[in-house]
Amino acid sequence: MFKISPINDVNLQKEYASQCDTTLKDGYFAYAMIDVDTNELMGFSQFDIEASGAYISDLKPRVGLSDFEAMFILGRATMNFIDLCDKHTCIALKNSGDERLLKAIGFKKTDDGNWFADMTGMFDGHCGGHTVETTK
Repeated sequence: MFKISPINDVNLQKEYASQCDTTLKDGYFAYAMIDVDTNELMGFSQFDIEASGAYISDLKPRVGLSDFEAMFILGRATMNFIDLCDKHTCIALKNSGDERLLKAIGFKKTDDGNWFADMTGMFDGHCGGHTVETTK
């Protein structure tokens, strides 16, 4: 079992970023997925919400850990928060996460190599026609 929580300490955000082979994005929001039995980091997301839109820079597991289903939940939790902030579209930057995971949580690759998701209706209880893509 795990819990997903916002990170409010910049030093902890920097440490978690390092454990997931990425770097701190100063000023970005961040979520940590922590194993409740071991209190160890499982995954990490960093994202920004601006007037012009929302951006996910990182959706990464801790180095050496692979749990697709848990990362799926972290990704959707990140997207849900963005949607609750009244930003219904989101761009996941190139190399922000595993391609299979980004597809599964609702992103589509764009011509510039980034990923785009329209989350309109995704979190209202009816799925808004959104389906999970499970392409390998």
